[in-house]
Amino acid sequence: HLTDGMTVRELCSAAITMSDNTAANLLLTTIGGPKELTAFLHNMGDHVTRLDRWEPELNEAIPNDERDTTMPAAMATTLRKLLTGELLTLASRQQLIDWM
Repeated sequence: HLTDGMTVRELCSAAITMSDNTAANLLLTTIGGPKELTAFLHNMGDHVTRLDRWEPELNEAIPNDERDTTMPAAMATTLRKLLTGELLTLASRQQLIDWM
């Protein structure tokens, strides 16, 4: 937790490498919640991906429910932009690659 000494980097590492839902929720809180992440993705050109709920509720799979969804092509394009574009610094791109 940020106030207890965990850095954003440590939270990212836990969320990505260990699928830590608490870390993911703390990161979402830091950026303003699911709607802000969706807005960020839309600003990147991804108008398919949407995040509406928090962990673990976002993992519910309800037929025909469009909440918390994406498509493989949208995810691949967003990841390509993050890893090869100018949005992140070179060091941040390398850190993301290392976590993956």
